[in-house]
Amino acid sequence: VQLQTSGGGLVQARSFLRLSCAAASGRTISSYAMGWFRQAPGKEREFVAAVSGNGGTTYYADSVKGRFTISRDNAENTVYLQMNSLKPEDTAIFYCAAVFSRSDTIVVFSAPQYNYWGQGTQVTVSS
Repeated sequence: VQLQTSGGGLVQARSFLRLSCAAASGRTISSYAMGWFRQAPGKEREFVAAVSGNGGTTYYADSVKGRFTISRDNAENTVYLQMNSLKPEDTAIFYCAAVFSRSDTIVVFSAPQYNYWGQGTQVTVSS
């Protein structure tokens, strides 16, 4: 599955952005658990949010809980990350990822379990 990430940019603190992750060439993603990760300069890649194949189960890192929302539109083969109340510490390159799952209700939050990654999109939050 080839993933195309978009929606990043430069914004001020307390504003919002919506990231998108689309499967290229119309590949269906309904059989894939999806996640968002980020990597800030000088830091390791960290988990942000995950969603199950049917969209009914989500999981968030504590640092974004209550501010970020992950969702998916399987008909459009796209996963979204709505980011509200952005903080300077959210500045990072954001990556979406996918892993095939026989269950459409589980979430995956461990990066090594994902085997498909998007190219990343830069999010910069100024204070």
